[in-house]
Amino acid sequence: MSKRKPPRILTVVRKEQLTPHMLRVTLGGVGLQGFPEDQEGAHVKVLIPQGDIDPAEFVSRVVDGQRPVMRTYTVRQHRVEENELDIDFVIHGDGGPASNWAQAALPGDYIGLFGPGPKKMTYLDADWFLLAADMTAIPAAAAALEALPKDAVGTAVFEVTSEEDKQEIDAPAGIDIHWLVHGNPTQRSYQQSDFIRKMRWRPGYPSVFVAGESGVVKELRTHLYQERGIPKEDTYVSAYWKIGLEEDAHQIQKRMAAA
Repeated sequence: MSKRKPPRILTVVRKEQLTPHMLRVTLGGVGLQGFPEDQEGAHVKVLIPQGDIDPAEFVSRVVDGQRPVMRTYTVRQHRVEENELDIDFVIHGDGGPASNWAQAALPGDYIGLFGPGPKKMTYLDADWFLLAADMTAIPAAAAALEALPKDAVGTAVFEVTSEEDKQEIDAPAGIDIHWLVHGNPTQRSYQQSDFIRKMRWRPGYPSVFVAGESGVVKELRTHLYQERGIPKEDTYVSAYWKIGLEEDAHQIQKRMAAA
């Protein structure tokens, strides 16, 4: 059996309940040292410890090929001087393994981490910017907004579970942020798609970020590529999850569709 590379082992520094359905976990420790800078908005894989297992044994098992529970998250903020990295977890009723871990985690607990992967919104020379995200994708979209040039203009359409889930984002003043509320994420909502179809389209060429539930993303992909004729290379369009599927099953489905 081939050996896997070891994950970083990060420790919980503190937690902050950002909104009723969004929990920020700040990670640090020796394992964070050397993590690449300026990766806000990039994805990472978190490896969730199961049971009472010490970090050295956890790493050994991963290296030996055992597959831990692994989920995809976003680097929300990375403060190199403080050696701290923030990851925001959506807290939902069905309690997936990552959100359950985040809710139960105490300072000093550990988690494994692979990454980072590539950043999402890389076409920054556009005339304007369009972003659409549900709560699972708001950390990546918010990080993308905060990395835009200060004179950027555009529209962001965010769907949250409650009015109280709106959050502060340090976006350029020229970005109009619209918050839509959908109280039951297990039922598909097309509010974002309807909004974007009806909104006034700005002149020039946009850079696009769309991420969230599979059915909504599919609808927006059709609108953007086929009806608006936007080049795919100027967009980041990705289904982060699908109603009724855990992430592992959804990732398999995505790979089969891509193939």
